[in-house]
Amino acid sequence: MHVLRLLLICALLSLTIGGPARALTLLRDPDIEYALNQLAAPVLKAAGLSPARIDILVIDDRRLNAFVVDGNAIFIHSGLMLKMENAAMLQSVIAHEAAHIANGHLVRRPVAARNARTAAGLGAILAAAAAVAAGGSEAAGAVALGAQNTARRLFLVHTRAEENSADNSGLRYLATAGIDPQGAVDVINIFRGQEALSASRQDAYARTHPLSSDRYRLVKRLADGYKDRARPNPSAEYWFARAKGKLSAFQRSPKWTLNRAGESGYSDVKLMRQAIAHHRNSRLKKALGAMDAAIAQRPNDPYLHELRGQILMESRQSKAAVAAYARAASLAPKNALILGAYGRALLVTGQTGKARQLLEQARARDGRDARVLRDLAASHAKLGNNGMASLVTAERYAMLGRIRDAGIHAKRASDLLPRGSGGWQRAQDVLSASEAAKRRK
Repeated sequence: MHVLRLLLICALLSLTIGGPARALTLLRDPDIEYALNQLAAPVLKAAGLSPARIDILVIDDRRLNAFVVDGNAIFIHSGLMLKMENAAMLQSVIAHEAAHIANGHLVRRPVAARNARTAAGLGAILAAAAAVAAGGSEAAGAVALGAQNTARRLFLVHTRAEENSADNSGLRYLATAGIDPQGAVDVINIFRGQEALSASRQDAYARTHPLSSDRYRLVKRLADGYKDRARPNPSAEYWFARAKGKLSAFQRSPKWTLNRAGESGYSDVKLMRQAIAHHRNSRLKKALGAMDAAIAQRPNDPYLHELRGQILMESRQSKAAVAAYARAASLAPKNALILGAYGRALLVTGQTGKARQLLEQARARDGRDARVLRDLAASHAKLGNNGMASLVTAERYAMLGRIRDAGIHAKRASDLLPRGSGGWQRAQDVLSASEAAKRRK
């Protein structure tokens, strides 16, 4: 059975209550992230924020939640994405989280946990998200963060005053962007009544975004006042259908997907979903037929070529995958996830030197992809660059929360790399984090 690749970043930070340990993962897919950025751009601009500086990232968790911890990223659980019924609902979630950034609600969060672009910061964020999603794992969150304060109190829970402020601002952003404000009402309706439940039974969203009848009335009143400013946006609906369609095709059963592949009304999205379903059923010929038909409709779409490459790679057709990824990279030469996938395919086919170059480019553009770091380390090792191999391995372990292993490889890198070089300095950063973690124990 094929698993949802989507360039997973594993947090590997387990919880200590409520049954078996569970790791949170961050789903990295260039198509879904591009679609989310298209949906977010008008909202972020209305908020006075730069769409180029804020990433929309998906956490692989069926529970419903969305949150921010710094000004670099908005995190949305896959369960919440799949629960959304239209673009306006998802955009209202983004608008609300953007308001927390724009309104300065993050200043009380600890500096060490506020950078989603660093390996250590990302690990801490996913650990805290795991603690909150589990429903009150205060101790687990604190341990994962290396602090005495709880994960929830540190940076994932907003006050009711902050929620009202974000509702006011978020609805205003939607109105400015011409997005139907009813989407915000529909989202909050999903969670109505949560405040009457015990904390352990509430959705994660309700625990991190306090709900009340007064808050619902505020959102409804604001939405009614802004409804005349909504404008139809076929582009937003398309990208919503594409993001949700691809995500659901990987997360739902192939049978479920095939029965509903055409529900969005977009023929290329239908073909893409059929291709994924056939691929997961190990029907390569059918999968490639559907992909080729989708590409015929959008021949210059890099993300369709990237998906074709993924299907070929996972079907052990690595040489053909190289060609598909090369086409995708020629159409989106700055996309880190596509460059990383292309480099991976080249590495598998023995083109180590070129693979290393592409993987270095991918890491430089987006250092949060643990799979790129793994492949980059392998390429360095094959080329005899043992110091760099140890350094990149140390950085990958730091991202995964395996700080002890990170320290071991960072020490090895320090001994092998020229003292004072850029690589040596990066190794010192990991060593410092490792030593700090030891002192907190």
